[in-house]
Amino acid sequence: MSAPEPIPGARLLFSNDAAVAQFNHGSFGMVPISVQRTQQRLRDEMEANPPRFFSVGLEERIAHVRRHLATFVGADPDGSALIENATTGTATVLAGLDLSAGDEIVTTDHGYGAVDLAVDECCRRTGARRRVAQVPLAPDDDTAVAAVLDAVTGRTRLLIVDHITSPTARLLPVRRIVEAVRARAGERVAILVDAAHAPGLLHEPAAGVGADFWVGNFHKWAYTPRGTALLSVAPRWRSRIRPLVVSWSQPAGFPGNLEWVGARDYTPWLAAPAGLFVLRSLGADAVRRHNAALAAHGQALLAAALGVTVPAHTGLPMTVVPLPPGAADDPSAAAALRRRISDELTTEVGLNAWRGKGYLRLSAQVYNRAEDFQRLVDGLPKLLRR
Repeated sequence: MSAPEPIPGARLLFSNDAAVAQFNHGSFGMVPISVQRTQQRLRDEMEANPPRFFSVGLEERIAHVRRHLATFVGADPDGSALIENATTGTATVLAGLDLSAGDEIVTTDHGYGAVDLAVDECCRRTGARRRVAQVPLAPDDDTAVAAVLDAVTGRTRLLIVDHITSPTARLLPVRRIVEAVRARAGERVAILVDAAHAPGLLHEPAAGVGADFWVGNFHKWAYTPRGTALLSVAPRWRSRIRPLVVSWSQPAGFPGNLEWVGARDYTPWLAAPAGLFVLRSLGADAVRRHNAALAAHGQALLAAALGVTVPAHTGLPMTVVPLPPGAADDPSAAAALRRRISDELTTEVGLNAWRGKGYLRLSAQVYNRAEDFQRLVDGLPKLLRR
């Protein structure tokens, strides 16, 4: 696949180190310079008079941002709350379920590692059990739905399903999965869509999903400061949502009880609309098309260099390349190889062990160029042989 033409001027919007080939946008994002400056102005405002910043109008400003971000992803502004990240959202949902021994939580084997750890900790604390749906690496929609349904039993209380999987960069049919589980179990099974990668990457990803809970990060693909995420909650659950830290807004209930936690740094949230402005200014659809085409181009180049077969491209700006056997087959080996790629090739990538095999994850963003991939193409085969 040929590389797309660069979006004019886009590379100049970011302050990333030009000496590093950055293909790990999906992990930590990259905050545009204009958004960094907006956040710094907010920090300056806060430090100039902290008592006034925190006590005069801050809750109204937060509510305004919440409405802005919820509308952007197609969520109900009155049923959403700003939070730090998707992992926090998952922990909040788990805390509100009142699980007990014999209950089951279903996840898939494509889930994010920190979410799996949170579920396992919840199970240890409550006596619940985690069941894992085995979904193929490149499933069609019917196969993905069937795999999840096979894991749902009469004891299932919660299903957690990723909209876009982190270790394998797959787009799952969450709307169809929600419909299928509802048809089988009604509202007996609560459903959480982990949409950590969806805001900015998909158009209105929360609209019409029908899940009980939806959580997404904005720092990955919507250009906001880190620490900006949204948790959307269906009406029947809002009175049961418990903040992980109880503070002064506890009597107000959801969503204020999640958002107001004393003297936390609220500047990432307040600067978030500036990130959405950058995305809209570039043209959100143009950015998505460019990044997806560039990711597919890089995947094809690296697969040819390594002599491996890759799963079908999903049209996402994240894609994976399987590594040869023996390279990054477990989490510690994956972490070590990622560090070597960073140190020796001055290139940042995602790297995960999935089902005993290493997968290198490439993220493409508007600051990347086709020639950036050449470091991996030239250097990774040699590095793996050493």
